[in-house]
Amino acid sequence: MTMEKKIKRVLCGEVVSDKMDKTIVVKVVSTFMDPEFHKIRKKIKRYKVHDAQGIAKMGDVVEFSEGRPISKEKYMYLARVVTSQHD
Repeated sequence: MTMEKKIKRVLCGEVVSDKMDKTIVVKVVSTFMDPEFHKIRKKIKRYKVHDAQGIAKMGDVVEFSEGRPISKEKYMYLARVVTSQHD
């Protein structure tokens, strides 16, 4: 049996809430072509992301990746802040 590492997803999105301690809520918007109506549609998903240092603020664009589950809903970890609104 070979031990292969699982490829972890890396996503990018906008911080919509930073009110929790060590946790931010990030909104990711993905677009796709609707197979039935042949129109471009948007899908919005919100992720709870672990931010141990508390560096990301509301409105920032951040990059985050999958990891070990911390709680029931939190399994993403902050990788870096791409653009900051509060410089």
